[in-house]
Amino acid sequence: MMLRITFVLSLITGMVALACQPENKTETAQIQKPVTAALEPGERDKLAKATFAGGCFWCTEAVFERVEGVKDVVSGYSGGKESDADYQMVSNGETDHAEAVQIFYDPAVVSFKTLLEIFFATHDPTQLNRQGPDVGRQYRSAVFYHDDSQKEETEAYIKELNASGKLDKEIVTQVVPYEAFYKAEDYHQDYYEHHPENPYIIQVTAPKVKKFLKTFPDKLKKQYQKS
Repeated sequence: MMLRITFVLSLITGMVALACQPENKTETAQIQKPVTAALEPGERDKLAKATFAGGCFWCTEAVFERVEGVKDVVSGYSGGKESDADYQMVSNGETDHAEAVQIFYDPAVVSFKTLLEIFFATHDPTQLNRQGPDVGRQYRSAVFYHDDSQKEETEAYIKELNASGKLDKEIVTQVVPYEAFYKAEDYHQDYYEHHPENPYIIQVTAPKVKKFLKTFPDKLKKQYQKS
């Protein structure tokens, strides 16, 4: 019995250590310049938006920053009724917001359907209120649609995936209307690029990025393609 308890405690400790949170206070104190080029004033207004939640935003952001046609990706919080959000509140479950990303993209280059395909392929949409080591509603899977077209496309694609037999269980991704998005702290932006040595990045984020590279090589931005 003692061996079993020790094993369970060590497993829990390992999961806590490998979570979507900065390793130390030094990281949270750093204000990093984003890797992605800043958009010109007014340029975002000319682009389409998609807002997804798929677990730790470090992972989702890193994947979509590499997609051709995506002009900017911002990590933040969405889905709750609260009128504000920050990392401490959301990660402690004090709000109903989820860690999410807002994607600004050129629909002439990449379609919303393609973004959906990438989203559902690079996280587990059958896990309820968690992704891997990250547990809680703040890590739920969700598509926050911006119009009826996005809603219909998302629902149709989920139906298609469920019927395909590619997944062992039914998809639990929420499909809900977009209401608001709160940008995360600066140290969370482009986290994958700035902290490649972080154990979570190595063991959780990097495999998702590699899966994207392998599954969607034709959707990769030129600067990330191997010469």
